[in-house]
Amino acid sequence: MGLYRDQGVVLRTIRLGESDRIVTLVTQGHGKVRAVAKGVRKTKSRFGGRLEPTSHVSLLLYEGRELDIVTQAEALDHFRVIREDLDRVRRATAMLEAVDQMAQERQPSTRLYQMLVGALRALSASNAPLLVPAFFLKLLALEGFQPILDGCADCGRPGPLVAFDLVQGGALCPACARGPRVSEEAIDLMHRVLDGGLAGVLNEPVGQATGEVDRLATRALEHHLERRLRSVTVLD
Repeated sequence: MGLYRDQGVVLRTIRLGESDRIVTLVTQGHGKVRAVAKGVRKTKSRFGGRLEPTSHVSLLLYEGRELDIVTQAEALDHFRVIREDLDRVRRATAMLEAVDQMAQERQPSTRLYQMLVGALRALSASNAPLLVPAFFLKLLALEGFQPILDGCADCGRPGPLVAFDLVQGGALCPACARGPRVSEEAIDLMHRVLDGGLAGVLNEPVGQATGEVDRLATRALEHHLERRLRSVTVLD
């Protein structure tokens, strides 16, 4: 046990006692960390608004048995554009909740941390319709559960693909079709998200295909997590 430095994004906070908070963060080098920020709810707190959800911070923490203690926090980015836009707040909250459910305590995942920081920066720059579903698909791929889109997830035929089954984890041909129907355009969008074409996908306008991808990506992630995402209900 002792002091350590790291960078992290605040995922959520809960009140503790009269003036403290327990802060949950995903960090660059220590995975998910839960830490006490003492006196943070006091008017003269030295942490100010640095430890709020979405905040990207540089931290000095003292490692404890169950909860660490925040001894220093410097803001790297408040993502003020997100905080001042209710729709962006809702989208950011969905990504924070997904990471909170996916990240493991004390299990470093630099890629997961980088993905979240990158997604928040992208959301700050543009409120793209497919940003959150694309983030969900990337999370699944990071966990080794990338949806099967190159052929039928059941029989292996190359296509056409007309449905999507959560249990099989991918798209299905007409002979194997079950689950929600899916269009060629939606399959193409998901392909592009997962195969390096994310920048172009984020420029896609709202339409039927983007709505399909949004629903499928959310259902696929919830199926993997085996729970509903509360923040997605708010989005709906």
